[in-house]
Amino acid sequence: MILTICPNPSMDCTIELDNLNVGMLNRISNKVETYSGKALNVAMGVARLKEKSFATGFMFENNGKMFEQTLEKEGVAHKFVWNKGSVRVNYKIIDKRSMLTEINDKGDEVSEAKQKELIELVRMLSKDCDIAVMSGSLPKGVSAQFYGEVLGVIPSGVKKIVDTEKANLEYALKQNVYLVKPNLRELENIAGESLTSKYDILKACYSLLNKGVKMVMVSLGSEGAILTDGIKSFYCKSANVAVNSTVGAGDSMVASACVQIEKGADMEELLRCSVAAGTAAITTSGTNLFYKDKYEEIYKKIYVEPI
Repeated sequence: MILTICPNPSMDCTIELDNLNVGMLNRISNKVETYSGKALNVAMGVARLKEKSFATGFMFENNGKMFEQTLEKEGVAHKFVWNKGSVRVNYKIIDKRSMLTEINDKGDEVSEAKQKELIELVRMLSKDCDIAVMSGSLPKGVSAQFYGEVLGVIPSGVKKIVDTEKANLEYALKQNVYLVKPNLRELENIAGESLTSKYDILKACYSLLNKGVKMVMVSLGSEGAILTDGIKSFYCKSANVAVNSTVGAGDSMVASACVQIEKGADMEELLRCSVAAGTAAITTSGTNLFYKDKYEEIYKKIYVEPI
């Protein structure tokens, strides 16, 4: 089983415009509302690949039932730590050039008692899983140290996958992480410089590998992704597809990576499947995830090469 831990769920409102005119009236051409969060997206992506996932994390009383309904529709089992207040709302504005402008809310606060409750819930649930994924930001009232506290109660035999940044990532890396998935911007922030070549990217990955991470997967947007374990390194270019929305592409990559790791796939297959899922995700509107038929179509078109 693949356990996903979502500390900060969100209702995503994706708004499509012909043009975003700042300081002027804008008229919406299309609007899509979805109930998600990075790790919840991973759980649903795993389910779309016909594998078993279980979602946990914090949830809030206002609108929380909509998240449960979404997960149940996707066939994802779940159990949350419930809090008073509302889930945050994130606004994602896309113009006809596929330029994305994001406005992210903070949501309501989570108490220390509720934080301890989630840690104990993860301790219990992770006894029955092969892979545990923790991803995304943290809600108000929760410090970056929480990443380390949650991952620290997961049994050593469980492969831990993390998709977060800055201080959250630093605390996570103290807990024997199996795979991390930064995008290029996040990796540049870690390196403190622009990364203009594959070899620059690999050099930056080594700083994460030196902290105990087994593998690093770097998503490069329309250029595909790189996967390295410090000994072997591979690159896979995305297929050329029409872009509807890039939101959720990284989560789709993580979902596919989880499935392949659980199956014991080699690095080439892991990377190829991950890029196929991420590419398939950008063909859907709003924050909708990939569909399996599109994933399989793209998989046949892409290839992995060693670096």
